[in-house]
Amino acid sequence: MLTRAEAWTLLCQWTPSEKLRTHARAVELVLRDLAEKLGEDVERFGLAGLLHDADYDSWPEEHPKRIVAWLRERGEPDLAYAISAHYTHWNVPYDHLLDKALLASDEITGFVMACALVRPSRTEGLEPKSVKKKLKDKAFAAGVDRFEVAEGFRMLMEAVGGTEDEHLARIIAVLHQYRGELGLT
Repeated sequence: MLTRAEAWTLLCQWTPSEKLRTHARAVELVLRDLAEKLGEDVERFGLAGLLHDADYDSWPEEHPKRIVAWLRERGEPDLAYAISAHYTHWNVPYDHLLDKALLASDEITGFVMACALVRPSRTEGLEPKSVKKKLKDKAFAAGVDRFEVAEGFRMLMEAVGGTEDEHLARIIAVLHQYRGELGLT
């Protein structure tokens, strides 16, 4: 079974960009929190978040094939599958909660971080309504695919209930808790 230390080592080897490693860490933290809330396997969810973009820096044209193959070779089919499905345009079915959770956490976590970075108080006092307002501004963090965010929300809400605001509030709280590590101070 893959350990977090092994996953971090691979991420650092394959991902020279500090920014992308920070994103991976943020998604890991968000997924670990969600797994704990839902009574799921915290380590598995965290590993999916940590490794979901591990091959993007070095092999963007092959993403996510390299990391998926690497995980399959190591007997990690659930992680490989979730990562192969973290973008709806790849047309991989969302069969498991882990698949949906990764989709529902990837783009929006990056977006919430972008929202925090333009505020003097960063995550302090950031509210879901502010994030949702920024989502409507297509010029803000234009690289974030709003369709992916909406689909992630929809799938997660169908699977576990709750609201978009609750999911956003949880993400904001996690990012705030780890703000020093994530460069959000």
